[in-house]
Amino acid sequence: MRGFVIRIFANAFGFWLAAKLIDGFTIDLDFGSVLLIALVFGVINALIKPIVQLLSLPLLILTVGLFSLVINALMLLLTDALLDSLHIATFWDALLAGLVISITGGIINGLLGD
Repeated sequence: MRGFVIRIFANAFGFWLAAKLIDGFTIDLDFGSVLLIALVFGVINALIKPIVQLLSLPLLILTVGLFSLVINALMLLLTDALLDSLHIATFWDALLAGLVISITGGIINGLLGD
């Protein structure tokens, strides 16, 4: 349970940072909205992302895992479609935001541990 909470807060910080750095990636910056976005994104990553990764396994192998960046961007676009408090202008903005969120989450999880 502690690891899940850490991941949600790490993702929330990543969403906040991505909104500050990327012009086409906007969120409602109140604390509750950011946490809701991170929670919905976490649920999508837990439920839908593994299925998409399994179906795209040949592309993941062919691109030596780089296609996972595209999958992450698609998960962000799905989160955008489900929530009004998140707006992503283009696929490229989603790709960049996915990088920022992943790097931020990785650093925080590495520092705090799971």
